[in-house]
Amino acid sequence: MKTLVIGTGGREHALALALSRDPAVTEVHAAPGNPGIAAVATLHQVDPMDGDAVAALATEIGAELVVIGPEAPLVAGVADAVRAVGIDCFGPTAEAAQLEGSKAFAKQVMAAAEVPTAMARVCTTRDEIEAALDAFGAPHVVKDDALAAGKGVVVTDDRQEALDHALSCDRVVIEEFLDGPEVSLFAITDGQTVLPLQPAQDFKRALDGDEGPNTGGMGAYTPLPWAPDDLVAEVTRRVLVPTVQEMARRGTPFSGLLYAGLALTSRGVRVIEFNARFGDPETQALLAMLRTPISALLRGAANGTLEQVGLPQWTGGSSVAVVMSSAGYPASSSTGDRILGVDAANAIEGVDVIHAGTGLDDDGHLVTAGGRVLAVTGVGEDLEQARIRAYAGVDAIIIEGGQHRTDIALKAQLGEIVL
Repeated sequence: MKTLVIGTGGREHALALALSRDPAVTEVHAAPGNPGIAAVATLHQVDPMDGDAVAALATEIGAELVVIGPEAPLVAGVADAVRAVGIDCFGPTAEAAQLEGSKAFAKQVMAAAEVPTAMARVCTTRDEIEAALDAFGAPHVVKDDALAAGKGVVVTDDRQEALDHALSCDRVVIEEFLDGPEVSLFAITDGQTVLPLQPAQDFKRALDGDEGPNTGGMGAYTPLPWAPDDLVAEVTRRVLVPTVQEMARRGTPFSGLLYAGLALTSRGVRVIEFNARFGDPETQALLAMLRTPISALLRGAANGTLEQVGLPQWTGGSSVAVVMSSAGYPASSSTGDRILGVDAANAIEGVDVIHAGTGLDDDGHLVTAGGRVLAVTGVGEDLEQARIRAYAGVDAIIIEGGQHRTDIALKAQLGEIVL
């Protein structure tokens, strides 16, 4: 099978790497890709937001499956353009991708499907915003009702900070704060069959101890030794299946990757948000442990035959991904800084270095090209070994001015997460 992965980041590198290791895949192409993806795929310079150009490229190379990684092309309808030329595509239609593209739309779907979530108000004026902030109280949760690359959410005790963020958006969703640990649960679906993956947890805050500003994600691990045994079954029954059924009922069936961000609160499971694509950096940790050939899952979702694939199987053990970011992230990012030691890190047993914000300078040297630069993923027999390997990889890499968290998965390893 010839495959084409659309995107430039760590999620796309993880997908391309998994496809390159899949015996059923004969060729991996990517557009536009990055230097890490170039090691496992043939790159093409195509604008990922241009549906006609993506469809033309897929036709030209004879792709049998197109995998769209980021949310923006999905919301823009790139998957629709690919399907229009008769090629299987993993990713929802533009209409279905509104589950991520609009927080307000997602709340409407959840209400109709009776999916448990936070109470919320959609606000467009200052008076509405102030009333909602006062009604729910602190901590304030303010979400931009638009795509914001993982950085459109502010959670703060500072009312002025919450108000300023809300006023900077055209429309916002203001919610009650949900207590309890957060969990990411992905499901692959063809619009009818829903196959959940194993749960993961990511780390949004920039600094150790969950301090600092929100980011796109500074690390992740899977599985979750502290999670209830019935978590996946409960979320599948109460959240994932009802949502997929409601989308079908509306005439906008959802196929692709349905990502449920969850809070395990004192009152039970609540949905924080939906995404319409693989999450980053959870994907890096999850795909490192996936035993089922990924092409079977992705193509089954794309062509409606997922029921024949069966539940995903896993290698066992644990996986930890640690994100290395450039100087100044998330407020800004430093580009053009040399990156050294990636080959040494990749040589460590159980370690894969996944590229996100990387590029090449005029001399062909690997340099930073964005905020989150690399995700160093370590796989081991348990969380302790996976952490040791991941951080050994991190220690082998030098990024001038770079930063990373030192506590990814540490509380889970030490058994300090209590429900």
